[in-house]
Amino acid sequence: MAQSVAARSEPPRTGGFLPEVSIDRSPATVAAAFLVAGCIAIWWSVDLRQATLFLIGGGLGVALYHGAFGFTGAWRRMVVERRGRGMRAQMLMVGVAAVAMMPLIAAGSVGSEPLVGAIAPVGVSVLVGAAIFGLGMQLGGGCGSGTLFTVGGGSARMLVTLAFFIVGAVVGTAHLPWWLELPSLPPVSLGASLGLPAGVALTVAALAAVAVVTVVIERRAHGDIEREPGPRRPGWQWLVVGPWPLIGAGLVLALLNVATLLVAGHPWSITYGFGLWGAKIASVLGVPVETWTFWTWPAQAEALSNSVLADTVSVMDFGLILGAALAASLAGKFAPKAAIPLASFIAAALGGLMMGYGARLSFGCNIGALFSGIASGSLHGWLWFAAAFAGSLVGVAARPLFGLDGFKRKAA
Repeated sequence: MAQSVAARSEPPRTGGFLPEVSIDRSPATVAAAFLVAGCIAIWWSVDLRQATLFLIGGGLGVALYHGAFGFTGAWRRMVVERRGRGMRAQMLMVGVAAVAMMPLIAAGSVGSEPLVGAIAPVGVSVLVGAAIFGLGMQLGGGCGSGTLFTVGGGSARMLVTLAFFIVGAVVGTAHLPWWLELPSLPPVSLGASLGLPAGVALTVAALAAVAVVTVVIERRAHGDIEREPGPRRPGWQWLVVGPWPLIGAGLVLALLNVATLLVAGHPWSITYGFGLWGAKIASVLGVPVETWTFWTWPAQAEALSNSVLADTVSVMDFGLILGAALAASLAGKFAPKAAIPLASFIAAALGGLMMGYGARLSFGCNIGALFSGIASGSLHGWLWFAAAFAGSLVGVAARPLFGLDGFKRKAA
């Protein structure tokens, strides 16, 4: 979870529930209008599939914001406070998606729509790239998804992170061919290697084991585990204005990832769009990115020559930002802030660069590599998880250098 979301505090409860929300009507109207207009424009200029993915992205943005669901804050909280509720919600989310997605990917298609998983090589580039990403997300204040949904919520600091995220992703495309020459195993699919039942069972068991480890650590530190709170607003208000329970948000994200697979033909991804946007901007500025090896590969060359609206990842990213903006406005928390201390600005810039570069080297971020990778049955997703968590530990330790909270333990 990004710093700006993790740090926000709720007003005192009244009668067991949070006080009534004052909706930010103007931002909500603008966000809703852009979602509708964007859907129509994409449908008209590209096709219905792209428009549907744009709306799925919007749904992801709403779930991420209302659930304050991110990896950065949850991992930091596990390290600093020994509280693992966020990580357990992540494991449940990935497990639910895996149970649905691995059989679909093994089938290879639904009707005439081919389905491919987020399955990538297991090698040095993943190990190094994920570690760089993990360090960067603690400095930047958000992961791939966290950066986008906090930008949608109005965070100026995360705009800095996003801008440098894009720069880092473009630089990563320039260097990736070299990294791919380093030692690596071919892509390994647990479903294909072990058989579908065994692959699914092993994936779910491994995710459960991670959750159990967080329970053991938390109980040793606190004597109990933090319980998942129920709805904090009466009736159905919580569904519209939030906040959502972490588990509920995670389940919605899992279902929307499955929907992405069925509509796009591949699982949810985020950071490929950043590299594409940056390459197009660089090209306009006269940088001959089209001659770089990465952008001469057929799929990349086609993406570079087409409109960004034809790119499935990009339209979902756009929808995610708008969905988060709508959710923030409905929650009465759309509050752009421009003041950024210099040290925090530097941390955001460095974090963005690291995440962009690391994501390109490791075939994705916490979404494309960890969430979608593990849910696809890809071994590289597990390597990414381990390396990124190790990098995150270094990032947490480095945060005080930039005036950010680090390893100082908080009261339970």
